[in-house]
Order: sequence, then C-alpha cells, then structure tokens
Amino acid sequence: MIDRLDAAAAAHDAADLLSMFDWLGPAIDADARDDRFARWGRSTAVDENVGAPVLSRSMFEALHDRAGLESAWPVGNAGLLHVYGYLLSTTPTPYGLKRDRWLGGELARACGLATDAFVPWVGERTLLDRVTETAERLIVGAPARRQRLGDLEAIVAIADRQPHPSALAYALDSPTQGRRLITMFPVAEPAALLADLDASPPRLRWNAVA
Repeated sequence: MIDRLDAAAAAHDAADLLSMFDWLGPAIDADARDDRFARWGRSTAVDENVGAPVLSRSMFEALHDRAGLESAWPVGNAGLLHVYGYLLSTTPTPYGLKRDRWLGGELARACGLATDAFVPWVGERTLLDRVTETAERLIVGAPARRQRLGDLEAIVAIADRQPHPSALAYALDSPTQGRRLITMFPVAEPAALLADLDASPPRLRWNAVA
C-alpha cells in the first residue's frame, strides 16, 4: 500500500493525492469533524536533525487546507504533521524515514499494542485517533520528566520496555491552552535520552513550536 501511495504522490498534486486513499483524506476529514487536531500543539516541518523540511510546502499546505487548519509555513498543527505528514514524508533522517514509526510496528509493540496498531489502512479508526489515544495515555500514565519553559511545562513520558525499544510521548502544557500533544516515537535507549535531558538546559524539543 505504501508503494501505491508513493507512486501516486509522484504522479499527482498534493491535494488530489489526499483524495485517492480512503484512509488518508477522508480520515483527515473525520479527525477535523471530531476536533482531534485541537488536542495537538504546534510543530515545524523543519526537522532539527535534518535541518530542512521533511515535507514539501505544497503537501504541508494541502494537508492543512484539507483539515481546515490555519498554518504559516513551515509551522502547523503537530498532529497533522507528525502523523499524516510524516506518513507522507520520504526524506531520510539519521533515524530512518519518519513514516517508519507508524508502519514498522516497533512503536506499536513498545506501546503494548499489536504490531499493526498504527498502520493507517488497518481497522476502522483513523490513524490520528489511535495515536492521540495512545500518546495521551502515555503522558498521563508514564511521565518521566517535566521541565519548565517559561509559562509552559514540557512533559516527556516513556513506557520503558528495555531491552526492547520503548515508546516516548511529548506534550506541552500551558495555562491558556492546557495540554497539547507534540509527538510520539520509539526510542532505543531511554536512559541515555533522559540523561541528556537532565544535562541540558530546558528547551523545546522534537520540532515543537511554542
């Protein structure tokens, strides 16, 4: 299925592509109708490891238009970008393709779920619906670090499954907007990641924008 998506992306413009798969454009419609994007904060499409956008501007804008969300390139809705945007991204990163977190099964297993729990064309629920529920459960049930960033509180939650990969969820909490999710991904060495957090000054991470 992902090969069909990539082939279609090469042959069609971004807006048309979103309508070609019922688990993509119509899923975004359902997420917008049920106000799921409001549970996510803001993110940039410029990846901090790559130093460049991992998604084209045309796809970025097509996604936000489809979802009915305001954006200002390259900053947009974190749920839309990290879930559907990353699914569409083919930009290599030091950690592989962004879509691997949803398609590879590693993150799903780290969350204690079936291997295909985040495969977007499996099941009746949208991918964002499944990811939002799981990420919120991690934030509430497994907070590992909290950091003050001015008026914001950053929450890093890790479901530690060592020696296997663990699941990390990241959210920002503000007095005006409440808690907003930013991202979720698998991490091979959570202890090392937490040690780096503890040794570094607090800052926004994982492409989050305040």
